[in-house]
Formats: sequence, C-alpha cells, structure tokens
Amino acid sequence: MSLTTQRKAEVIKANATKAGDTGSPEVQVAILSERINTLTEHFKTHTKDNHSRRGLLKMVSNRRSLLDYLRKTDEARYKALIEKLGIRR
Repeated sequence: MSLTTQRKAEVIKANATKAGDTGSPEVQVAILSERINTLTEHFKTHTKDNHSRRGLLKMVSNRRSLLDYLRKTDEARYKALIEKLGIRR
C-alpha cells in the first residue's frame, strides 16, 4: 500500500527540476499522485476501509493545495505538470 523506496526514487528522478530536488511542488505532487493511485487500487478490493479513506482524502487535499500554489506562482509549470501526470482539472 505504501510507496517503495525504489519507486519513490524513480518518481523523484522523473519529476525533479534539478539534481537532488525533492522539495519542489512538481516532485511533491508526483509523489502524492503515486500514493493516491495506489490507495485507489486498494479501495477497489477493500471497500470498507474508512480509516485509509480519510488518509486518501487528506492526500488529495494536500495535492490540491500544492497545485493551487503552483498555478498561482507559475502557470506554465502547472499546466505542464497536469499534462504529464494526467490529473484532470
């Protein structure tokens, strides 16, 4: 259910703006999106897992806040990230 260290490193490498970048909004949104996708798959088989569902909703809210920040500061980076990750908006 959680993200493996290897998969997280791949996501960071694919979305980093420079070497050693782990804190940019693009990387944070990508990691959250990966975790959200794995939890979504989890809920297809475990429909009554409401405790994890609360965590999912918090992650979605956090991702939305990061995307709003990115949209406010740099519209081009926001659109590129949305297109790359396939997040509908």
